[in-house]
Amino acid sequence: MLLSNMREKRSQKGRINFFHLASIFGLLVILLLSVINKSSAQQVNQVETLTESEVVKIASRWFGMSSESVAEVIDVIFNKHGGPSAYIRGEEAGGAFVLGARYGRGELVMSDGHTEPVYWRGPTIGPDYGGNAAKTFTLIYNLQNPDDLFRRYPGVDGSAFFIAGLAVNFQERGEVILAPIRAGVGGRLGVNVGYLKYSREPGKIPF
Repeated sequence: MLLSNMREKRSQKGRINFFHLASIFGLLVILLLSVINKSSAQQVNQVETLTESEVVKIASRWFGMSSESVAEVIDVIFNKHGGPSAYIRGEEAGGAFVLGARYGRGELVMSDGHTEPVYWRGPTIGPDYGGNAAKTFTLIYNLQNPDDLFRRYPGVDGSAFFIAGLAVNFQERGEVILAPIRAGVGGRLGVNVGYLKYSREPGKIPF
């Protein structure tokens, strides 16, 4: 009887120890998976960005302007959004009295060095008097994959942001933010509301 009770207690103690070990092992597995998932998420969300000095140097060369003039505009954008993950250098033309369109083409440059051609077009709605032909330099934020660029981006355009001969507006869709900087001839008065559609191929219809 006594021997039987001792064996039963040992068995119960063994089961308790087993459950404790199993619980500890389970917690360790959960913690390990949590760390791995967190590390993977950080790697996915970690996008290399360009520094302000790099952007000023590239943009001033593209516009053919002094670094001091371009730096004023870039500084405002950096203070608002930080360093971009990509940029587009290109040219565009467009204009509107009441209704109009804008067309452009350029080169997408990712922070990792990847490049590819890009085209954009879209309608504009006045008052936006006069035509314009301009060089553009667009800073792009939160773009991890070039494929995510090619869609429509709504925004407010016009003279809302004008410094040192350069006009800036912001476009946004989802987490991706675009900050086109324009320099060129032509009157750009008031604010025109429209959108730009970015694509890998040129198109004639602005919608």
